[in-house]
Parts: sequence; structure tokens; C-alpha cells
Amino acid sequence: MNNKKIELIKNGNILKGLFILGIPMIISMMVSALYNVIDTYFVSGLGTINVASVSIAFPISLIFSGIGLTFGTGGGSYISRLIGQKKYKKANEVSSISFFSCIFTSFLFIIIFFIFLDKILVLIGANQEILPIAKNYTKIFLISMIFTSLNITLGNIAVSQGGASISLIAMLSGSILNIILDPLLIYNLDLKVIGAGIATLISQIITSIIYSIFFISKKSIIKIQIKNFKFDIKIYSEIIKIGISMFLLQLLTSISMSLISKKSSIYGSQAIAAMGIVLRINTLGMNIIFGFMKGMQPMAGFNYGAKNYKRLKSIIKHSIISTTIFCMIWTIFIILFSNSILSYFSNDCEVLKIGIKALKINTLLFFTLGFQFTYSTLFISIGKGFQGLILNILRQGIFFIPLILILPNIFGLNGIIFSQPIADFFATLITFFYAFKLKKTIK
Repeated sequence: MNNKKIELIKNGNILKGLFILGIPMIISMMVSALYNVIDTYFVSGLGTINVASVSIAFPISLIFSGIGLTFGTGGGSYISRLIGQKKYKKANEVSSISFFSCIFTSFLFIIIFFIFLDKILVLIGANQEILPIAKNYTKIFLISMIFTSLNITLGNIAVSQGGASISLIAMLSGSILNIILDPLLIYNLDLKVIGAGIATLISQIITSIIYSIFFISKKSIIKIQIKNFKFDIKIYSEIIKIGISMFLLQLLTSISMSLISKKSSIYGSQAIAAMGIVLRINTLGMNIIFGFMKGMQPMAGFNYGAKNYKRLKSIIKHSIISTTIFCMIWTIFIILFSNSILSYFSNDCEVLKIGIKALKINTLLFFTLGFQFTYSTLFISIGKGFQGLILNILRQGIFFIPLILILPNIFGLNGIIFSQPIADFFATLITFFYAFKLKKTIK
């Protein structure tokens, strides 16, 4: 972390610091979400069945994002606190352990998915009409996931030392390449959905190369080296106690999305496609908030490590205000233009009918996410893993999964559509409770 970044985090204008560190991460997280949106957009030209097939595979990507976030967020939080305490040698060890552990874990999961691929796809909602196409796409898609996990880990390690701009460059380069390759491979070379998978794989490899160049350059004070990799129980416990909440968040989100596809399959491929499109649009909005939180994370972690609690409280306040303003603007935009947005992804009347209604309703309590994400990220940043774990799994796990299992049996398709805003309402109430407790502790 260079002196300018340290000074900005330690003494600079808080709002300016949040945006300087946050905007590159917002763009990089948007770009990450756009991979799936772009694939869906170009695949939509192949018909509803193909869109549904790609939608089925989407929850799998969240598992690998969870692996990357486990070692990236867990390691990044620890690295930020170590840099705040000026323990640079230990920070290098943490980064190396995070990097190599991510590679090993991702390979293990890829092997498991390949062995049980058919059963997994059926389990997460693929019917016999969708299964052959979904299987062809997912085989290529899975190979790209090793690089997806790695890129997320490297991005978080870069941000932990104030290097948010490299994440922007790496992710943006991959996304632009994906936009170029998708139509070329899908239509020009007539590879159809397999072309979308290959485009994602090539783009993720390029992103990994850009990150690698950064970490071996003099611009990075954090050095990832095999000699620093060792099995250190204390380091692993620090990484896992923070990172496990992110893995569980992604795992539960993946399960939630799979359950949505499974429940939607009762109403046909159009319902699967519609809900899949809505999930991708919602993920794009959430990733913007999540990116801003990644900018907040090193500021909160550094100042907590330096025991500057007055500044920490101000960081919390500015984060909540900024993200809530964005969430309100997003909500208004989605509700006003949902028809136009959905029409870019499908011209199927039934898909549009279900999708427009679902998109509007799922956005109703989006304005609460800034508050929810601020505190879930804050607890992770200051090393309070258990509280961070609870807040991260509230929305997509503790509340949503029971709701999606129960409500569709009572209200049919409306039960699927209304499960998310109801889960958001209860998650916000619990977050208020934890926020009040933390406020007393910081005082």
C-alpha cells in the first residue's frame, strides 16, 4: 500500500476515500456480474430453452465465487489489519496461503462437479428438455471457474493493500474481451452455448494474467511466493473465521437460486428463463453495493487495527448514506423501466409477463441492502467473524430458503416471486439489532 493510500485511509476525507477505493471495485464487481448478463443477452438469440439452460448453470458459479471470497475476503481482511499494524512479512505469508489454498480447493470442487454433473444439474432445476444443452455449457463453464475463484482472491488481496485500480483494469479487460468473443463464438463459429462457455474461459484466463503481472511488479508490496506457503493453523483460523461467512453466503445464494429454478420448473421453461434473467439483473445491482463495500473494507480494517474508533464510526455513517442513496435510485430505475430491461433478454410473451412482475417485486426492498451490506462487511473487516457470518447468511439462507420452500406450495408462482422481499424485510430487522450492539461496543 503506497504512502498516499495509507494517508487517505488514515487521515484523508472519508467520503473521498470511500469513493476512490470503492469506485474501481464497484466497476470490477459490475463487470463480474456482467459476465453472466452478457452471456444471457447473446444466448437469448438462440431461444428460450438456451436461456433457461444457461440460467441453470448460474448457481454453480456462486460456489466458486464463494471459494474465491473465502480466501480473498478472509485473507484480505487479515492483510488490511496487518498492514495497519505494520506487519508486512506476516501479510505476505497470509497472501501466499490464501492464493495457493484457493487453487487447491477450486480444483477439488471442479472434480466433484464433473463426477456428479448430471445429478447436480437435475437437482438444481434442469428438466429433460434443458439438460443436454445445460450439460454442454456447464462442462466448459466449470473449467473457467478455477480462474474465476483465483481472480476473486487476487482482487481482494490487491484491494487489501489499496490496489483497487488493478482489479478494475483486470476485470474490465476480461469483460470487454468476453463481449467481443461471445457473438463471434456463439454465432460466427456456430458454437452456440458452448461458445459462451469458451468466451468466459478465455476472458477469465486473461484477467488472471493481468493480476499475475501486478503481483510480480514493484507496484505491489504484497508478494505471493511459494516459499511463504505453509500450513499455519493460526493464519488459517484468521482467514477461515472471516472468509467462511462469504462462502456460506455464496453457497446459500446458490442453493436459493437452485430452489428458485426447481420451483419455477413446475411452470415450464419460460418461468425458469424469466426468473434466471431477474436473478442476473438483481445480482448486477447487488454487486455494485458489494463493490463499494470492498472499498470500505480496508478503511474499516485499517482504522480498527489502528484503534481509531472515532474515524471508524464516521466511515460507517458515510457508507450507509452513500449506499442507501444508490439503492433508492436503483429501485426507482428498475420499477420505471422493467419492461424495457426485460425486452433486451427475451421476446417470449410468457417470459416477459413473469419476468416484469418478478423484477418489480424483487426490487421493492432493495433500498435496505446498503444498510445490510455495510454492517455485514463491517463485522468481517474488524475481525468479528461470527457476527459477520450471521448477517451474511440472513438474507439468502436463514430467511429465504424456508420461505422459498413453503410459500410456493401455498401461493404458487407468486410464492416464488414474493419470497425475496419478505426475506429482505426480516434480514433488515436483525441487522438493526446487531448494529445497535456494535454501536455500544465502539463507544
